[in-house]
Amino acid sequence: MLTKLQGHTKNITGISLPSGSDKLYSVSKDRTLRIWDCNSGQCAGAVDLDGEVGCLISEGPWLFAGLPNAIKGWNLQAQTELFLSEPVGQVYSMVVDNNMLFAGTEEGTILAWKWGTETNIPELAATMKGHNGAVCSLLVGANNRLYSGSSDNTIRVWDLQTLQCIQTLHGHTGDVTSVICWDRYLLSASVDNTLKVWAATESEKLEVVYELKEEYGVIALFGMTDAAAQPILFCSYSDNTVRIYDLPSFNERGRIFSKDEVQVIQIGIGGLFFTGDATGQLSVWKLLGVPCAMES
Repeated sequence: MLTKLQGHTKNITGISLPSGSDKLYSVSKDRTLRIWDCNSGQCAGAVDLDGEVGCLISEGPWLFAGLPNAIKGWNLQAQTELFLSEPVGQVYSMVVDNNMLFAGTEEGTILAWKWGTETNIPELAATMKGHNGAVCSLLVGANNRLYSGSSDNTIRVWDLQTLQCIQTLHGHTGDVTSVICWDRYLLSASVDNTLKVWAATESEKLEVVYELKEEYGVIALFGMTDAAAQPILFCSYSDNTVRIYDLPSFNERGRIFSKDEVQVIQIGIGGLFFTGDATGQLSVWKLLGVPCAMES
């Protein structure tokens, strides 16, 4: 651990380090967005928001925060703001792909906005329905696919060209909290104490090819590479630990201990990564052996 960034008073729900920026951004259920100076480690400002924040992402010059019934965006280059009021319920997950912004809501709907080429203002393009619970995680993967993990215990696979659901993955018995892609595999985490690895069959349907079962629910997944460019997986558990696994062996190489559940893990550059827990503590870590000049 390099340092702890103190300021938030409730669960940290999002961390973002926009490309090329010297600022780190974090959001929390304490209804604030905090801006941290990467050089000094000091809080450079805070923005009060209209409700608890469910997630935070950055894409290009944009920073987006998911709020109850809305998304707020900031263009960090143009110094402009954006407000999208179409969501119903808390926005828990977002992802941007190919000029489209997708948002997963508390009621199970995924909303898709497309940027207008002339106005540069996102316009609602689709309302994607299928989930019966909150959309906790969104991911754009290979083959033009969008993956959504939900509290209805399922993962849905969507075709990004048609915005239609092409497969529903059953197998988890609890909320699906996180989905990520690694190589040609889809990894999913759940409060049912399992991490599942999915791979495509000859018919291109995804099936479980490996399962890691522990004694605690899985809260979040994040992947990066180590100093030897080998893939490693960060897996946050409900026992307030983050376990670090080598892939593809899933051999455990270490653990991070926290005061409370780590709900957000975000990668930086040069082996840096960040964790945010349910007490509001934001921690900065460095993976040993990775040169500072080398981008992960």
